[in-house]
Amino acid sequence: MKKIALYSLLLISFLAKAQNKEKDKNLPKGNEAFLEKKYAEAEAEYRVSESKSPKKAIAPYNLGNSVYRQNQNEEAKHHYAKALKNAKTRTEKHLVFHNIGNTLMKSKDYSGAVEAYKNALRNNPADEQTRYNYALAKKFLKDNPPKKDDDKSKDKKNQKEDEKKNKDNQDDKNKDKNQDQKGQNDKDKKDNKDKNQGKPQPQPGGVSKQRLQNLLDAVNNEEKKVQDKVNKQKVHANPKKTEKDW
Repeated sequence: MKKIALYSLLLISFLAKAQNKEKDKNLPKGNEAFLEKKYAEAEAEYRVSESKSPKKAIAPYNLGNSVYRQNQNEEAKHHYAKALKNAKTRTEKHLVFHNIGNTLMKSKDYSGAVEAYKNALRNNPADEQTRYNYALAKKFLKDNPPKKDDDKSKDKKNQKEDEKKNKDNQDDKNKDKNQDQKGQNDKDKKDNKDKNQGKPQPQPGGVSKQRLQNLLDAVNNEEKKVQDKVNKQKVHANPKKTEKDW
């Protein structure tokens, strides 16, 4: 608790310095309300200030502090994240990362808190409060490792991913098999086509061209035979007279 109280003084110091840098009236009013522990009033002033300077880190940072003091931990994370996005100096980044670590500790996300405090120290290695919280977060993480349920959830997720991969592989195999079968069918069709080349092809009505020619030749032969027979009969019917020489 002593450490937390000391860090609260650091937050107030940061807020006080901000008063001289900002021109809008809402930010100083929010700071005054915050020092008086009127966090709801401070929140209202900081929201107005943020709307006037949406690209600065100070208003969302202070807003995160005010809602954090009202036990709105998840909402505080949201405002700190916005402050971090707008932070330009190492001092701003250090303070934001430190308070993000506080919210993660409160949520019992000790691994996340360790990373947040580590980033805070990268921006200000000399801060003893951050170093203390960093060591505390590592101890909590060691004493409270991730639950087995989390491991089971990860295993279940990995199992689903493996099942999906197996299904995709099977679909690919079936697709390749169908393509091979189609290729074989096309090859068989081509082979049959090649075999049929040079052979009489069926004509409309089911009669081949060669058969029609054979029938035509047979008809012609029969007509020729009939004509020859008729001519022979004519010769016998009209015998030629032979005159004698007297």
